[in-house]
Amino acid sequence: MKEIIDKLVSNPLVGKLLIAAAAIIVIALITRLFRRSVNRFVKDPDARYYTRKFVSFIGYIIVVLAISLIFSNYLGGLTVALGVAGAGIAFALQEVIASFAGWFAISFAEFYKVGDRVQLGGIKGDVIDVGILRTTLMEIGEWVSGDLYSGRVVRIANSFVFKEPVFNYSGDFPFLWDEIVVPVKYGNDHKMARQIIEKVSDEVLSDYAEKAQDAWSKLVASYRIEDAAVKPMITLVANDNWLEFTLRYVVNYKKRRGTKDILFTRIIEEFDKTEGRVGIASMTVHLVETPTFDVRVRKEDKDDNSKNQL
Repeated sequence: MKEIIDKLVSNPLVGKLLIAAAAIIVIALITRLFRRSVNRFVKDPDARYYTRKFVSFIGYIIVVLAISLIFSNYLGGLTVALGVAGAGIAFALQEVIASFAGWFAISFAEFYKVGDRVQLGGIKGDVIDVGILRTTLMEIGEWVSGDLYSGRVVRIANSFVFKEPVFNYSGDFPFLWDEIVVPVKYGNDHKMARQIIEKVSDEVLSDYAEKAQDAWSKLVASYRIEDAAVKPMITLVANDNWLEFTLRYVVNYKKRRGTKDILFTRIIEEFDKTEGRVGIASMTVHLVETPTFDVRVRKEDKDDNSKNQL
C-alpha cells in the first residue's frame, strides 16, 4: 500500500491534478465571497443581479486559465485525442451546445433580457434569470386569469430561441394595445354614452398615450413599420341585442388588468349619474317554476278507449 502511495505521489500528473483541484476550490470560495459581498454593497436589484453574474463569469474564466496553465505540458500530446473525443461529445451534447449558442444570441442579439415579459417555448412569463443553458421564467396565466403570476418557476432551454418564435411584450415597445367592450341599451342616448367613454379614457389613459407616442416614434425610426395611432379610439357597432362601444387603447404591458378595472369602474359610475339616459345593456333569462297540471279522465272516455283497443 505504501509503494502505491509513493508511486502516486511521485507521479507528476497526480501532483498536477491535486494542484488543479486545490485551485478550483480556492477560486470557488473567493467567487462565492465576492458574490455575497455584492449583496451587501450593491443596493439596486438590477445592478446587483448583473454584478453577481459578472463575478461568476470571471470565476469560470479564471478556472479555465488556471487549468490550462497547470496542464500546459500535456495539452500538446492530447490535441488529436481531444479532437476525436470532441466530435463524439459534440454529437452527444448537441442540445447543450445549442443552448449555449442560444445564450450567446440572447446576450448579444438582444432577444430579451432579465425583467422582460416574454412567451418562450409556449410559456408566458417574466424573465427572472438568463443562465448559460437555461432561461428562468416566473409563469403568468394558466389557471390564473389575466396577466398575473401563477407561482410556478419555469426553466426553458436557451435553444428554444432557434426553434420557436420569441414573443417579447416589453422589448422596443413596452406597451400593448388592448380593448374593452361597453354594451349600451337601445333607446339610450348613444351620443352621451360616447362622450362619457371619451371623457373616462382621457382621464385614465392620457399618460399612457404620451409615453407610448414617444416609444412608437423610436420604433418607427428603427424599423420599416407604419406610423400607427396610439391615442384611444372608440368605435360603435349595432348588433341584435344592444349598441356595442369598443374602446381601443395602449397600456403598459404589466397593467392591463388593473387598467380595465379602472376604466369599467369609472364608466359605470358616470353612467349611473345620467339617471337612466345611458345604461349598461345585458341579456337576462328568467326561469320560473312549471305550474302543476291537473289532468282528469272521464269514465266515458276511458270506456271508449277500451272499446277501441278491442
